[in-house]
Amino acid sequence: MNPSGSKIQILGTGLTYPVMEHFYTIQGEGAYTGQAAYFIRLAGCDVGCWWCDVKESWDRDAHPDLDLQKLIAVVQQSGSSRTVITGGEPLLHDLGPLTKALRDIGQKTHIETSGSSPFSGEFNWVTLSPKRFKPPLEESYERTHELKVVVVTKKDFLWAEQHAAKCPKETQLFLQPEWDSPKTIPWIVDYVKEHPKWQISLQTHKFLNVP
Repeated sequence: MNPSGSKIQILGTGLTYPVMEHFYTIQGEGAYTGQAAYFIRLAGCDVGCWWCDVKESWDRDAHPDLDLQKLIAVVQQSGSSRTVITGGEPLLHDLGPLTKALRDIGQKTHIETSGSSPFSGEFNWVTLSPKRFKPPLEESYERTHELKVVVVTKKDFLWAEQHAAKCPKETQLFLQPEWDSPKTIPWIVDYVKEHPKWQISLQTHKFLNVP
């Protein structure tokens, strides 16, 4: 096991990653909402948000190791030009080999992360979604293109501002209602009207019924 905690291992055909699922779909949240992207969801998470809608991704050992080159071949065959690496918490794994292989076939690489583990890999777009359960490392902020804060209580607005203050000035700022807490929507609407540097992000893939 390497220092980042990944169980990447060399098997007969080469480098592998634990993958819960991978699929070509439409980005449902944030700045790239509505655009096509290939998603790779890596298994394993040490954050454990109670409102997470993919808790099945937490157990790294519950999902198979996939050969890197075979995974890259599927991405290339999809016709996608952008790949989003998510989890779980993807930074538990060494993403250097994965992002290099994706970029070698012309993919723009994105990541969605809590920022709570050390960064690895090269990315065109970093979405930081901080969690109270395990806050981001300081190194995460300088890499952030998009800050996405899930709002569950009114205290989250101040918490969001504290994270925004650590990000580069050009970072796009999003507030997102937790899917099962629609009461937060009017709070977010009022807050964005009063603080227009923020935008609203919705889980549009759930409305569209796409993965």
